[in-house]
Amino acid sequence: MQILSNILAFIFALGVIVFVHESGHYLVAKAFGVRVLTFSLGFGRSLWSMRRGDTEYRVCWLPLGGYVSFAGQDPSERSSNPREYQNQARWRRVLILVAGPAMNVVLSIVLVTVVFATGVAVGDPDELPAVLGAVEEGGAAERSGLQTADRIVRIDGKEVSRWQEFSFAVLTSPERPLELDYERIVEGGSPERGTVELNPDKAERDEVGLAGVYPLVMIGKVIEGSAAEEAGFREGDAVLSIDGDPIRGFSDLRDKVIDRPDQELVAEVLRGEQRLVVSVVPRRNADGQVMIGVGQTVREYALVEALSESVRFNAEVTVQILALIRKLFERRISLKASLGGPIEIAAVSGEAARQGFRSLFLIMAFISINLFIFNLLPIPILDGGQIFILLVESTLRRDLSLRLKELITQVGLVMIVMLMAMALYFDLSKNLPSVLSPGAESGAETPLKD
Repeated sequence: MQILSNILAFIFALGVIVFVHESGHYLVAKAFGVRVLTFSLGFGRSLWSMRRGDTEYRVCWLPLGGYVSFAGQDPSERSSNPREYQNQARWRRVLILVAGPAMNVVLSIVLVTVVFATGVAVGDPDELPAVLGAVEEGGAAERSGLQTADRIVRIDGKEVSRWQEFSFAVLTSPERPLELDYERIVEGGSPERGTVELNPDKAERDEVGLAGVYPLVMIGKVIEGSAAEEAGFREGDAVLSIDGDPIRGFSDLRDKVIDRPDQELVAEVLRGEQRLVVSVVPRRNADGQVMIGVGQTVREYALVEALSESVRFNAEVTVQILALIRKLFERRISLKASLGGPIEIAAVSGEAARQGFRSLFLIMAFISINLFIFNLLPIPILDGGQIFILLVESTLRRDLSLRLKELITQVGLVMIVMLMAMALYFDLSKNLPSVLSPGAESGAETPLKD
């Protein structure tokens, strides 16, 4: 059942993203009067098709992309027809090519706007401060001397304020030292400041960096009349531990409580710049559930504010993806860690869909932004490669020879096929480790992703 839901989520997510991308090319081409021959979702044999005017619309059996073909797109078949693609001014062809990736940005902004407008959980890891929650025994963070409730203020001299920034730096630096400046709460005094060298471990499955730490578990609401309210818990408190056991998420908190009705629990809580000890006794509610009465709240943004937050969010994701590409070229992170294929996309999409539409929309937005950046890379046959050729021709004030263009196209095709083959191999090595990497463990957890 899970495999089926993964497949359906994958087809839906990629289908929407590809449809929007190709619609960008299609709409701008139509606006310029270019004759569109085919609008296809997927590749290979057609499952469904219809013709309207000059254009055949089709859905094909392999849902791994799509394409729009124009009359006269092949330079070798160029004629004098003004509606052919090759007879359009170069700036028009550039706009037609840019329109696809641009629509991916629009889609991502719309999806994230919907997420913010319909509600974001207070305490979501992306919104949390760069303060360490649970610290795993023997993990990279503990070995470096970092402790629970330490606030990370700089990484390699660059200021950070949110957990997302800290998490990204660690994930993209496996087995490479990071210089961390931190502040530590000292009872009755000013925060203690220090600097440590953190060497993130490498996750065997994904080859990303692991620090062995989790974000804070923030309390968004305290139920009136509950055990938590009587014990003195407040909204905005972060639960660090229960009876000395670190809390890594709300699931941990629930597990510590569910089998302990009417038993006193000792919780360590971070409240602002104070570490407090709070005693609480879980009890059963009217439905027989054992609970202390804390949870997360959902904040709904007004439409304008949601749009503003969406633009900010997408800008940050774009910067992080570009930083990841830079680290890839600097060989600070492996291609395996940064490249995901259809199996991984399907698994992530399926898991997000099971969590709800907000999670699915966020994953779709992330994939859409990745597609925007990938398509603008100067790789032949991609939009970016074709734009680059048009810019070169504009500079030279003449077309490149047909032979050279054919050679560039062949090189680009080989590059894309190799990239797809590597993505599929990495997919299999991550998801079928017993087949491709005997003895490797599957399903390894990444603490930073809690």
